[in-house]
Amino acid sequence: MSAVDWYAHKSLGDGIFWIQERFYQSENRANIWLLRGTHQDVVIDTGLGLRSLPEYIDAKGLLGKDPQRKNPLLAIATHAHFDHSGGLHQFQQVGVHSAEVDALANGDNFETVTWLSDREIAEAPSPGWRARHYKVKAVQPTHILQEGDVINLGDRQLTVLHMPGHSRGSICLHDRDNKLLFSGDVVYDGAMIDWLPYSRVSDYISSCERLVGLVDSEQVDQVLPGHYNAFGAKRLHRLASTYISRAETCPAKFSTFAWRSLAGVALRVCNPRCAC
Repeated sequence: MSAVDWYAHKSLGDGIFWIQERFYQSENRANIWLLRGTHQDVVIDTGLGLRSLPEYIDAKGLLGKDPQRKNPLLAIATHAHFDHSGGLHQFQQVGVHSAEVDALANGDNFETVTWLSDREIAEAPSPGWRARHYKVKAVQPTHILQEGDVINLGDRQLTVLHMPGHSRGSICLHDRDNKLLFSGDVVYDGAMIDWLPYSRVSDYISSCERLVGLVDSEQVDQVLPGHYNAFGAKRLHRLASTYISRAETCPAKFSTFAWRSLAGVALRVCNPRCAC
């Protein structure tokens, strides 16, 4: 299957494109966001990497042919999990938070929580492909991101917000001028996951408190998340506030511990050669 067949996209206007993997039909299918800038183009999260994302972007002419745009496309992972980082190896420039650099450089499929089944792939990307052979390929990040870093696209700036909890290196990218938040898996309109290896509930609560603060200070109008559809500030406030209330209860803490234990065992079985 070609890259052109594997992916599909929708223009949201203002140089923003929403890309998805058509044949990855799963709750884990991540949103891929492409932003065109006058100085730098950025792709936020890269999906599984089963077909070439750069090839698709080029074939569809999503970056145009502006001769002044000299910097190679920068791919940023909001975190290292497989559904977001699988395609990073296809790019010359790769950015990730410092806490997850080693996981990507070492191809640590335990920390990338690689968990894929044949039934999630509606049409195989190549003859004989099987999910059990899938692994996130090692990649050496060229841009090691920290809290407060600013990624300059020319006509748009993205500020890195370190928001651990879902994973230790989870980030949001905040376009302050346009009040847009690219939230990765820190928050989306669904059940927020805090029971994976390297998840930490106390960090997640703190991150959600920051999200509430962004809404209260009117710094966010729209959220472009790592999964599902975009939503507004009121929904962001409710999602973050609900998590804080739920996470602080004893039953929730017990459930998180149980799920984390089960997830750890399952991931070690699926990724026996990883650095655990």
